[in-house]
Amino acid sequence: MTIPSPAAPRDEERIDRARARGLAVEDLTVRYGDTTAVDGVSLDVAPAETVAVIGPSGCGKSTTLRAVAGLTPADTGTISLAGREVTTLGPDRRNVGLVPQNYAVFPHMSVAANIAYGLRARGVPAPTRRERVHTMLELTHLTDLAERRPDQLSGGQRQRVALARALAIRPDALLLDEPLAALDPQLRGDLRRELSGMLAATDCATLIVTHDQREALSLGTRIALMREGRLVQFDTPRGLWDDPADAFVADFLSGAVLLEAARDHDHAVTLDGMWRVPVRDLAVRPTAHGSTRLLLRHDSLTVTDVDDAADDGSVLVAEVRHTEFTGEALHLTVRAGDHTLGVRVPPDTRVGRSVALTVAPGRATLLHPHT
Repeated sequence: MTIPSPAAPRDEERIDRARARGLAVEDLTVRYGDTTAVDGVSLDVAPAETVAVIGPSGCGKSTTLRAVAGLTPADTGTISLAGREVTTLGPDRRNVGLVPQNYAVFPHMSVAANIAYGLRARGVPAPTRRERVHTMLELTHLTDLAERRPDQLSGGQRQRVALARALAIRPDALLLDEPLAALDPQLRGDLRRELSGMLAATDCATLIVTHDQREALSLGTRIALMREGRLVQFDTPRGLWDDPADAFVADFLSGAVLLEAARDHDHAVTLDGMWRVPVRDLAVRPTAHGSTRLLLRHDSLTVTDVDDAADDGSVLVAEVRHTEFTGEALHLTVRAGDHTLGVRVPPDTRVGRSVALTVAPGRATLLHPHT
């Protein structure tokens, strides 16, 4: 069984709540022929919690969501919703609200009729149906658009219709598949904030699949990061950001670099001993992942002239591979030994074929298991 990372100790009370009233996925494996798409994944979503599942294309995140929805059969493992094991039940017997990437709203129905569709299919009495639709219209800020058809709405408004329809049935779990991917980039920021507010107003267990790191960080109470079908780390956004389990997590989540290091009195030694960073210049933080590592982000390093570089090992000389001007900054891609690093410097910085790098005080982190 894949378990949450040591940085996210299993909260038994929360897991019990997920099994009783939310969503619990345990040791889920899904195969397509000889290909294992999901390999022993376990995660839980408590009521009123949002878990974001992220990872590169083909990592198994959408297959995990489809298995929870009942659209893809599980080969092994169990899926529980509100205290019921639903692993072998069809989608219509799971009481989940699904918002697909293309929203799938009915073009011939008004906004109100779209929202009422699931309630009507379940035989909910008309008075209750009208009350629930009214509540959903208010929650999703669609009251003034209730009689419009989807072709009279913007992409963001259609997304809210799909969300309202999914929530109207009072699902045990709300499943969102790339909820903002179909929107123009300029709309995503506003819709992300709106979606966050709407989810906060529900007590539903919500599972979001996204490839967008900002979306996961802003919407997820916790984040499940997958790679090649496996769960690499399952933790709070802060936990993944501050203490990534490995270099893949650091790079995928924030473009950071994670270097194996050793503590040598007042220095952190890395890159096979070629770089000795004074500990006084580092933020030192305990890690739950066993080894000492140096965490570098794009603003962790500064550039000095190679000719002025000190000869005490605290300066790293690196080859400049690429420069990119973005207006407010100059982004450098540099190579030091076998490692590629990203550096962000002021736009007027003079850069040659190689640069001397030093740590900006307080901007890099030494993750140390014995701090």
